Amino acid sequence: MIRVLFICHGSICRSPMAEFIMKELVRRAGREEEFRICSKAVSTEELGNGLYPPARSELERRGIPYGKHCSEQLSRSDYDKYDLFVVMDRSNLRQAECIFGGDPDSKLNKLMAYAGEDRDVSDPWYSRRFDIAFDDIMRGCKALLETL
Repeated sequence: MIRVLFICHGSICRSPMAEFIMKELVRRAGREEEFRICSKAVSTEELGNGLYPPARSELERRGIPYGKHCSEQLSRSDYDKYDLFVVMDRSNLRQAECIFGGDPDSKLNKLMAYAGEDRDVSDPWYSRRFDIAFDDIMRGCKALLETL
């Protein structure tokens, strides 16, 4: 089983969108049994909060099913529980490395790197453009699935 954890700042927008998009891509590929896919936050700001309503609306608009989500913070012990950590931006990468105390097994990667792009996933919290974030995440998740 491949254990993938998506990470963003608060885990109410980008990382849960990535979780649900990836779950749907895996389902469509008939590979559900091969994966465990979750999402968490590097910050404590949104702990306990669910999927942000505009993120939920964008998933619905694009036909991506989603389930219950409750923001949880990444912990040092998660490093041994997952095979791959996929972050949305440079800041998430730095914060995750701090939480883990490094990345000795090279498990941390930016999502857009899988799509051959050295950039961050657009942050809809500031831009309010959940459509752009969705497109970035979909492109990254499709490329990630191809590599796995």
